[in-house]
Amino acid sequence: MSKIESALDKVVAKLPILKNWVMSRLCTLWKKISPYLSQLRKINYATVKAFTLKYKWRILIVLLILYAGSKTYDYYFPVSTKTGGGTQTITSVIVEKKNIPLIIEATGTIISNSIVDIRPMTTNTVKTIHIKDGQEVKEGQLLFTLDDRNDRANYDKLKALADDAQKQYLRAQELVTKNFISKAGLETSLANAKSAQAAARSAEVQLSYDSIRSPIAGRAGIINVFPGSLVQASNVVTTATSSTATSSVGSMVTITQLNPINVQFVVPEKDIPLLMEGKQADTPLKVKVSVGNNAAFVYEGEVLVIDNQVDPSIAAVRVRAQIPNEKMTLLPGQFARVSLSANTIKDAIAVPSEAIVISPKGRLIYLVDKDDKVQPKPIKVVYEYQGTSVISGVDAGSRVVIEGKQNLRPGSKIREAKKAAATAPPAKTAAPSPAPEKK
Repeated sequence: MSKIESALDKVVAKLPILKNWVMSRLCTLWKKISPYLSQLRKINYATVKAFTLKYKWRILIVLLILYAGSKTYDYYFPVSTKTGGGTQTITSVIVEKKNIPLIIEATGTIISNSIVDIRPMTTNTVKTIHIKDGQEVKEGQLLFTLDDRNDRANYDKLKALADDAQKQYLRAQELVTKNFISKAGLETSLANAKSAQAAARSAEVQLSYDSIRSPIAGRAGIINVFPGSLVQASNVVTTATSSTATSSVGSMVTITQLNPINVQFVVPEKDIPLLMEGKQADTPLKVKVSVGNNAAFVYEGEVLVIDNQVDPSIAAVRVRAQIPNEKMTLLPGQFARVSLSANTIKDAIAVPSEAIVISPKGRLIYLVDKDDKVQPKPIKVVYEYQGTSVISGVDAGSRVVIEGKQNLRPGSKIREAKKAAATAPPAKTAAPSPAPEKK
């Protein structure tokens, strides 16, 4: 105890010395700052106002710079969630490898596979019409009969002359064997027989022009002639170069093939490499076509041909596909929307597009680890179509946040949102009659 008491006595003895040293230091500090304090006493409202008015623009610029800097710092360096904060509720999905089709969407026009304007080959009057407006006709079916009296009489005349010339030739052959005529007379008889037969065949062809038949199978349009109408071979039919519409000027009727029917559309120049890669595959390119604003009915078909040159005026290439039209519901000239399956990405990692976050540093997604904490993962979007994105930089089996990502920060604790339980139907209620099924 004596040692402790002696130590305390020494400390108590040194306290006045320590007190004097602190007081001397405070005095020295007061002497240094007292001039500045005297200047501060001179500052009043008038001096502050004069300073502000003199340097108002400089003060405003400094304030704006400070405000912009603060916002920029908050944007690029967001405040992370505090340790021990609330758990975020999210919806996630496990990504897997799958085959994703590459789809090219375009707009086009329904066109006929084959369309023919029926015109006469001779000037004559219509005798009989064998079809009706809008009738389905077969290939080779008789459509019109013209007044054939003059052509038939001419054919009968030339046919009789040809038969007589043939008989004269046969008789000349017998006379040559008996040396009654020379071989020169036999050759002359042969030439006369061939000339008469050629004239008879020409008359037969001319007579056939009076019976107009359909060159293709299809549907007849509106008939533009009547029995007794005069038709002329010199009439010129005006048709659109795209063959999407028909003209009645100069044509007796138009035959249009409707089943199968074609759709013509254009593919942008940027998608041509993708289109050509799909064409080189063994399987034909498939298309899905919807007409007008009705997307309920989709027609499936195949690409027939890809044009051999790009139209420089629109920077696109024309493509023609064929689709079945058994119910005859499609007509040439209709507006069509086309989805072309150009190729397939095999073993692709696909996520819903809503899972992707666009940040100043690029696109990223949030991955959930085994401890139910999220970490951002930079990705690259390879392909995107109808809410699905093919990405790279993520392995199969990863758990990706789909909903609730707006409040997440690196290391945030999360929990999976519970699915809404199906509500039980009320008891003892009369069951309503089923509504008719929409087809």
